[in-house]
Amino acid sequence: MAAGISRKGNLEVVARVFEFTAEQERAHAKVFYDFLQNCSGQNIQIDGTYPVDIFPDALQHLRAAQRNEYQEWEHDYAGFAKIAAEEGFDLISKTFEMIAGIEKTHADRFQRFATLMEQDQLFSSSQEETWMCLNCGQIIHATMAPAQCPVCKHGQDYFIRLPMAPFAG
Repeated sequence: MAAGISRKGNLEVVARVFEFTAEQERAHAKVFYDFLQNCSGQNIQIDGTYPVDIFPDALQHLRAAQRNEYQEWEHDYAGFAKIAAEEGFDLISKTFEMIAGIEKTHADRFQRFATLMEQDQLFSSSQEETWMCLNCGQIIHATMAPAQCPVCKHGQDYFIRLPMAPFAG
């Protein structure tokens, strides 16, 4: 949903950040789903809370996602790991600890993009940057991402600083 709102606001790069992170969250869910194989055919009870964040713009979603990911890192997964260890599920406990670290990475990513938006520097910089078009891969060296990619004609919202692009470096 946040990716769709980002796209409506001509923020393709932010939409891709949400989708990239969502795929990693899906992978976490699969890990825990696999731990439940022994319970197949049974009903289990899971108690928990989940934040409801419905906002009209991408920046608010970035800040909410940042807050929620830090909550998962500092509190939720640490608590899950502790309970799993107390109950003798050492592998699950270690997995919760590792995923907690990933949640911090997610929070830091959302924070970085939100800060750039707040400073009106998502597509500009005070120094020359290397920008990459997320559609075709065109590289531009400039203080500002171009209004339109000279190769594929996609808008500025498709540009990301190369070091922030997935698989860069």
